[in-house]
Amino acid sequence: MVNIYLFCAGGMSTSILATKMKKTAELKGIEAEIKAFAVSQISKKLDNLDVALLGPQIRFRLPAAKKLCDEKGIPVAIIPSVDYGMMNGEKVLEFALKQITH
Repeated sequence: MVNIYLFCAGGMSTSILATKMKKTAELKGIEAEIKAFAVSQISKKLDNLDVALLGPQIRFRLPAAKKLCDEKGIPVAIIPSVDYGMMNGEKVLEFALKQITH
């Protein structure tokens, strides 16, 4: 089971993307828990997390998120703008899995 959390300003836009990512994971037979939260919740959501992804609109929060995630050995990255804008669940799932394996 892989745990992928998406963070954005309020958790609303990433929740749509998280749903699309879950559907892709199911189709590919990947056991994954994919959830979306407001970035203000990041410090409370790091337990059992495999990767944290930030929406491109909050890229300025990356340094703070990286500091929190680095302490726990959790990769954190910005979701590519094009894939985010297109709500491409398949591409973002692939991106998330690549972050874990690096």
